[in-house]
Amino acid sequence: MTSIDTLLTRDGEAESCTPELAMPTWTFDPAPGYGPGASMGDVIPVGSPRQGQLPEEYRSASAEELDQRIRAVKQRLGDRAVVLGHYYQRDEIVEHADFIGDSYQLANAALTKPDAEAIFFCGVHFMAETADILTRDDQAVILPNLAAGCSMADMADIDSVTECWEQLEELYGTETDERGRMPILPVTYMNCSAALKGFVGERGGIVCTSSNASTVLEWAFERGQRVLFFPDQHLGRNTAKRMGVPLERMPMWNPRLPLGGNSPKELLDAQVLLWHGFCSVHRRFTVEQIEKARAEYPGVRVLVHPECPMPVVDAADEIGSTDFIRRAVASATEPTTFAIGTEINLVNRLAAEFPQHRIFCLDPVICPCSTMYRIHPGYLAWVMEAFERGEVLNRITVEESVAEPARLALERMLAALPQG
Repeated sequence: MTSIDTLLTRDGEAESCTPELAMPTWTFDPAPGYGPGASMGDVIPVGSPRQGQLPEEYRSASAEELDQRIRAVKQRLGDRAVVLGHYYQRDEIVEHADFIGDSYQLANAALTKPDAEAIFFCGVHFMAETADILTRDDQAVILPNLAAGCSMADMADIDSVTECWEQLEELYGTETDERGRMPILPVTYMNCSAALKGFVGERGGIVCTSSNASTVLEWAFERGQRVLFFPDQHLGRNTAKRMGVPLERMPMWNPRLPLGGNSPKELLDAQVLLWHGFCSVHRRFTVEQIEKARAEYPGVRVLVHPECPMPVVDAADEIGSTDFIRRAVASATEPTTFAIGTEINLVNRLAAEFPQHRIFCLDPVICPCSTMYRIHPGYLAWVMEAFERGEVLNRITVEESVAEPARLALERMLAALPQG
């Protein structure tokens, strides 16, 4: 299998967002920002976690040595440790994972190892926070690289969302209608801080993932006259549209403007209020890419993630979470050409796993999720070997005052089983 690292370092054979992607992650980790790649233009909030310098022995180790060290320490730790790997992780990390999945699956997987002393979460910061909320206090959730954040999650912060909520309560009031529904109910995508999950839990709301977004919105519409959906506008819009909500009843909330840039009438008529947030990776996909794929490969099957813009979703054949995309490819009984609109590491891995199909990424430019990409094997070896010595590095903890309401919102999410 050709790894993303290999593609990025082949002169003239692949185009990437920036040549800096081929550099070791520790060369840019000390600097503020999300790192090179699809999120490089996003402004990281002040005070976001920063990763210190990785010790020299890990920076200078070869890929083969790091692989052997991770395998060895993992064997020595045995059931004391579990490694969770998101689908978007680089191959060199995924091969060490005990569980591989999307955010919904990994949230469940964290609960299946109650005897593990350490959970090494190879994902991004909000995912590790979620694991800490759901697991026991004596289980250490460790994020190998503290700089592995999420630009989308950072587009909605607790202060901005609280200010939005106060404006909406002033407009809508707080009294329930004749059906017992609140004037508005908050729904947050999994890709957000623990503070926002707690905010939602305190106000009767719920967390969703791309796997169960429609189930969650149905749950919310039974309890609220309207929904405030954050931080990803595209997942909210695409899901609500498929459920029959008209676009004119889905105004955008821009946190920089009074009433989010809307008139009182627009907000009173609204059914879903969409936050001005997005995924930098999935925003790269275009209708033109789909048209090109169809022209070059008649009969191509186009699969895209619901974080893609609405025109892209409308032009595709199927829409679904990362796990949905994987299952769609795995269940194809005849050789098929798939053009896929999601993160390149997953697409590349599917192409290697199912060689009977022609599988390629809609975006010809190699641009992995730049923050996921920061989980390099050097960091995983570093934190695992330190844990074996009795030193817990990069532990992610959520204060109980936040964790308690966040846990309530997450438990509602886990009970909302994905449709189909």
